[in-house]
Amino acid sequence: MSANNDQINQYPSLKHRHVFITGGATGIGAELVRAFYQQGAFVSFIDIDEPASQQLCADITGSDRQRLQYFMCDIRNIPQLLETIHHARNQFGDVSVLVNNAANDARHDTETLSVEYWDDQMAVNLRPNFFTAQAVVAHMKRLGGGSIINLGSISWRIKQDFMPVYTTAKAALEGMTRTLAKHHGRDNIRVNTLIPGWVMTEKQISHRLQAGDFEDIRKNQCIKETLEASHIASAALFLASDDSKMITAQSIIVDGGWV
Repeated sequence: MSANNDQINQYPSLKHRHVFITGGATGIGAELVRAFYQQGAFVSFIDIDEPASQQLCADITGSDRQRLQYFMCDIRNIPQLLETIHHARNQFGDVSVLVNNAANDARHDTETLSVEYWDDQMAVNLRPNFFTAQAVVAHMKRLGGGSIINLGSISWRIKQDFMPVYTTAKAALEGMTRTLAKHHGRDNIRVNTLIPGWVMTEKQISHRLQAGDFEDIRKNQCIKETLEASHIASAALFLASDDSKMITAQSIIVDGGWV
């Protein structure tokens, strides 16, 4: 569900900045694309789902694509990913905000997990985050600073046991965030992990959750309301803006008080 535009804070510092988002076609990613576009930013996003991406662009802008650009890209292919970032820079200038959102939380069995599956899922859930950050650091140095936001997960914190590769990657991502924050802080580049709880995206509602699951989720949350993608996007806007200038190396949890 999308947030009402009137309920979204406006951050003047985001206007005309170039925001690069991975996995922007659906779910939380699509809400991030919408939210940053509404701030007046130039938004580039990548995804392997081309039909959904093109539909999102049409829904947001109609025929006016002056501040929004989609690139088809498989983040497992690092050379292609780096080339795409280069093309995005040619389109909208240096990247000021990077949001590493793309991930795959497919369920998998611990006992039958293969080396090939492990490597493939790490190539989606962890490896690209480092190389996108590495690629945009030069952009942010030229701009005098920037914000890198890595999307984590509460899954490993609550000991979910049906996707060990995903939970391992998301735990490692928080360590990567803190290391990069230390290394790049000297250049006014902030690096934080934004950690969603169980967000009610269309994918979760239609494919993952049974009727009783909704009650169980609310039981675990302190705030007994539905966590939506717009709540995550609102936190991302803050972390991307100058309002969070001195916030870095942090794990910001938006889960209704689950953990």
